[in-house]
Amino acid sequence: MISSISGTNILDWEITSINNLGIWILIENKEYFIPFADYQEFKNASLHQVLAVKFLPPSQLRWDEIDVDIELQALKQPEAFPLIYHP
Repeated sequence: MISSISGTNILDWEITSINNLGIWILIENKEYFIPFADYQEFKNASLHQVLAVKFLPPSQLRWDEIDVDIELQALKQPEAFPLIYHP
């Protein structure tokens, strides 16, 4: 059996770090930060739930288990996408 060519990137994304401030995710050689202060849905999420992210090309992140969608543009330019929560 022959697998893919050596050195070929098979991942579209990778979570590179999680700390008390947020999540760092690498997508197509660019790293993005998802701050917990801005995305409260992650506050009570388990590690399993945070790691269960799907990258939907070309620009959407999706966490099915916690019902969160984030557009990459919102991470690139957060000032252009104010977060307003209405209970």
